[in-house]
Order: sequence, then C-alpha cells, then structure tokens
Amino acid sequence: MSLVDEVAAVHAGQPNPAALIGEFRRTHVLLPTVNDTLMSAEMNGIRWLYAFTDEEALSRFAGSRDSDPGTAAATAAEWQYVTASGARILDVLIPAIEGPTGVALDAGSEQGALFPPMAGIVPDNAALDVPTDGVPPRDISDITPLRRDARKWA
Repeated sequence: MSLVDEVAAVHAGQPNPAALIGEFRRTHVLLPTVNDTLMSAEMNGIRWLYAFTDEEALSRFAGSRDSDPGTAAATAAEWQYVTASGARILDVLIPAIEGPTGVALDAGSEQGALFPPMAGIVPDNAALDVPTDGVPPRDISDITPLRRDARKWA
C-alpha cells in the first residue's frame, strides 16, 4: 500500500505500524520552508516538522491558514518547500535538530499522522523513550493525546 493508504488504514482502525513507518521511510514528502527554515510547530515540548504527501495536501494546509508565514498576501501556490525521503528525515534530519523532534504528516487534514521521536521510528539517540547518558527515558504518555489535536495545528 502507499503511504496515503497506510495512513487511511490507521484512521479506519486497521493500523499496521511497521507498514506505516516503512512506507513513510520509502516516500518522498514535501517540507515547507520559511526564510530557508523548515516549518514546524511545538506542542508539549516536542518540535513537529510539517511534512506533506503531495502539493495538494500542502495547498490545503496553506489555504486553511489565515496567511502565509512569510507574507499575509501570499497564496498557497507561493509556498516554498523542499523534498526529502522519510528515511532521510527520520535518520539524518531529526537527530541533527536540537531537542525532541517528530513529524506531523499532512497536518490539518482528515488523514494526518504523527511520527513521534520514539525508538523504532527515529534513531535511539533522538528517541524520547530510550535512556541516554544515565538520563531515564521521558514519560511519553503526553504524546498520545496529540493525535486528536493534530488537526488543530492548521
């Protein structure tokens, strides 16, 4: 199944986490930028990078906002973005960002998904649920409620 199909299966109550993460890793996604910086939001102490499955999903997100982060007059078609594979985002980009970081896929849509900074999704050195340097793992129970709140980020 495609990434979009795997996300739809999650929303239909038939999740296959390994397949979902695998498809995300194999798929190139769009990461919107503002002033050469990746767009993100912070919630519960975690930075969430915005990522979109295609230009249509990015346009819906842009259209749902009151204005472009760069200029109030900009339209969705004027948004800048870079593309990257999910594997590169999870394995290279997220560990390079200071602080806990996950991915919010298709934020603001009916079929969005979150990839939190947890073992099995990101490398252990970027995962919140893995002890590092004698520091116990973070209590990640506060991440679960984010799933229902992800649509509010738009």
